Formats: sequence, structure tokens, C-alpha cells
Amino acid sequence: EAEKIRIKITSLGLTESRITEDETIQQLFVECRLNNFLAEETPLSLPKPTGGQRIHYNYSTVINVDKEDNHAEREYLKSILLKPDLPADSLKFTVVSDPPEDEQDLECEDIGFAYVSLKEIFQKQRDIIEQDIDVFDSQDASAVIGKLTVTVEALNALRSVHEECKND
Repeated sequence: EAEKIRIKITSLGLTESRITEDETIQQLFVECRLNNFLAEETPLSLPKPTGGQRIHYNYSTVINVDKEDNHAEREYLKSILLKPDLPADSLKFTVVSDPPEDEQDLECEDIGFAYVSLKEIFQKQRDIIEQDIDVFDSQDASAVIGKLTVTVEALNALRSVHEECKND
């Protein structure tokens, strides 16, 4: 268990914003990214939720951070713990608009970003379990456009990496 980060994207709800009003935005999926190593996305895009409803992805993925096979990921986790000024200490969740089937000339568009700080998980010694995190508008980082419910279980992996740092 110590060599894995578990991520679950449970559900998404939107608040009233340009996103809810934009009729070209119909289907949404969520991508999760760890620095530049790894991007995973929900296999389904779901119809945009309206009026206080939520859409449920219930998508889980695991990032392996064992020394043998995933050295780069592990070194990155070390750098998060050792370098306090490293800006990219977060898992980044991106809410993406998936163009409808009949509008294939439209591009996928990033409409919002949400973040979970791995450093904070380690500092607080607490995983994030089914927590609502703010989704910020991709065009206005101060505007919250919704809530994403996520689980990020990284504490055991971070502790393991931290032990290793002490022994290096």
C-alpha cells in the first residue's frame, strides 16, 4: 500500500456561471495530472449537470510510485517533500468540455481546474477522502465554477518516500 497513490473522482457539481449558461458546453470529463508524468482521464464524458445536480463519475485510478518501476514519479514525490518552494506540488484536476458527436469540429476545451496539494496531505498527515474541492474557471482563476468530489490517498506513499529521504 505504501507504493501507491489512489485517486478517485467521484462527482462534479457546477455553480451558476458562464459554464452553465454556455450551450456549446454539453458533455464533461475530468483529467487528473501529476506534474508532467501522468495524465489519466475519466473514460466517460457525462452530460453537464444543471440546477444544483451532480454528475457521478466514480472513476478510480492508481499511480504506482515504487522504486523499481516508477523511479521518476518517486523522485518527484521526494522533491515535493524536500523543496518547500516547489510550485507544482499538486495533483491537478481539469474539467474538460467534450464536443458533442455532431460538432466534431469543436475542440475539447479546458473549462476549470482544481488542485490537491500532496505536500499538504503530508504536512497534515491526512489523506483526502471524498472531499469537495473548488473548481476554478479556466478563464478567471478567482472564480469558482463548481465542486469536484475527490479522494486522494497518498499519505502512505509520501511517508515511505520521506523515510527514504531520511536514509539517503
